[in-house]
Amino acid sequence: MVGRAKAATGEAGDAITIKKYANRRLYNTASSSYITLEDLAKMVRDNVEFQVLDAKSGDDITHSILTQIIMDEESNGGQMLPVSFLRQLIGMYGNSMQSLMPSYLEASMDNFRQNQSKIREAFEKGMTANPLSALHETNMAMMRAAAEAFMPGVAKPKERPSAPVSETRDEIALLREQMAAMQKKLDDLSK
Repeated sequence: MVGRAKAATGEAGDAITIKKYANRRLYNTASSSYITLEDLAKMVRDNVEFQVLDAKSGDDITHSILTQIIMDEESNGGQMLPVSFLRQLIGMYGNSMQSLMPSYLEASMDNFRQNQSKIREAFEKGMTANPLSALHETNMAMMRAAAEAFMPGVAKPKERPSAPVSETRDEIALLREQMAAMQKKLDDLSK
């Protein structure tokens, strides 16, 4: 049990090794037993660190196994990813922004998890305001920071307690223009 507790801490070198064999079976080397994708999903939910290796080649296939778990969850009725998000995500492949997406998505998810208890409390209290709006604002701030990093001198939107709809639309149009300019600059850099 000590090994499992250490693995849950996420310390380097403490991840449990899972081997995937050609017959598609997964073997947990810590418990010396065969496990399923459902067992791996439970390990993720329990914050147990693991690495999946191809038993024959030794290649790290953790990414593809985690993707398979998501596909299984989505196909079994636990749909969490909206179609529009999936389309946008697919659209990012091959795009010059592709290299930024992993760190942006990871930071967004970390931010969401850090604020998860606050969001839950807001829903439980029945607040009429959308508790996700603060999370959205944080994500937008991260995108503005990324834009500023790639395009120094990009005008930042003015801070206002509340803006008329026409001004908000103007800010959105400005952000779209800035993103298009940043996209063009990244495309030029990748040539």
